[in-house]
Amino acid sequence: MKRTLGIGLAVVLLVGVVTAIVLGQGDDRPPLQTVRGVIGSEKLAFFADQRVKDVFARHGLAVEVDPAGSRQIATAVDLDRYDFAFPSSAPAAEKIQRDRKAARTYAPFSSPMVVATFDPIVDLLTKAGVVKSGPGYPTFDVQAYLDLAAKGTRWDQLPGNTAYPARKNLLVTTTDPRDSNSAAMYLAITSFVANGGVVSSQDAEAKVLPSVSKLFLDQGYTQSSSEGPFEDYLSAGMGKTPLVLAYEAQYVDRVVRGDSTIQPGMKLLYPAPTVLSKHTLVPLRENGDRVGQLLSTDAELGKLAATFGFRTADPKHFNDIVKEKNLTVPQTIVDVVEPPAHETLERMLEAIAKQY
Repeated sequence: MKRTLGIGLAVVLLVGVVTAIVLGQGDDRPPLQTVRGVIGSEKLAFFADQRVKDVFARHGLAVEVDPAGSRQIATAVDLDRYDFAFPSSAPAAEKIQRDRKAARTYAPFSSPMVVATFDPIVDLLTKAGVVKSGPGYPTFDVQAYLDLAAKGTRWDQLPGNTAYPARKNLLVTTTDPRDSNSAAMYLAITSFVANGGVVSSQDAEAKVLPSVSKLFLDQGYTQSSSEGPFEDYLSAGMGKTPLVLAYEAQYVDRVVRGDSTIQPGMKLLYPAPTVLSKHTLVPLRENGDRVGQLLSTDAELGKLAATFGFRTADPKHFNDIVKEKNLTVPQTIVDVVEPPAHETLERMLEAIAKQY
């Protein structure tokens, strides 16, 4: 009996020693370094994901983020509080880099601007010459659209239109150009077409503003975040929002998550030309630079970003997700143009804002 008790005690003591060693080793590990960033709100779910947090933790980092509009990040946010800024557009990042004299930037994610719509609308606009067959994917001919919009064409004026005879102007629904990055990207696309190239002078601004302003003003009320019109597209359907400007990532993210709001008959059109919303990280301190490096080079972070719908620095991650989910989105988008410089874009946006 005593011998059995002695063995039991020895086992308990051994377990205690092992536990103490393990706990001691855990205590010896250096604490995580907190890194703070301000980001475009489209990436909030990515940074909040526990799998993403775990990858950063393995590299000794605890990344904390605050969301803000990309234009706000470039012009209004107190960046002294942060280790990195991560807006959703290259022009905003360009301004931050210049103002803060940052040595480099990182562009680990991007998402092309798309027009989300429905099969009956695609058929109508194909007959009207706006939707065309592109290089393996359907395109939304921006010039043809601008021609119809300039005439104030209503949906019920399209020849043979019985599918959507609405008595409202044929317009793409966007966000508010006074607040939103996606509206700024829409302005970049439409001003490029109206000008016959990137707007790069005040003369060119004056030339295009009358026509591009109407694309926003004629919509009436617009929402401040890209989630607003996209949610209307998903829930209210064709009746309210037959054409919605969106980020491709918004649609892909929903499909990857198996969201039931993505229904058969919903379609993505790629504007010709389109622009990429380039999520560009500007390091403001050394640890912010580490975040940029990891987002650009760590394969696990790249794979996770692709599950949120983002196209990644290594295209394999996004292409693997597309293949796995049988998504009908192009691997490569051909007709992509650059947006104007930040100052030019801001002047045009401010000119439009004054007309509200």
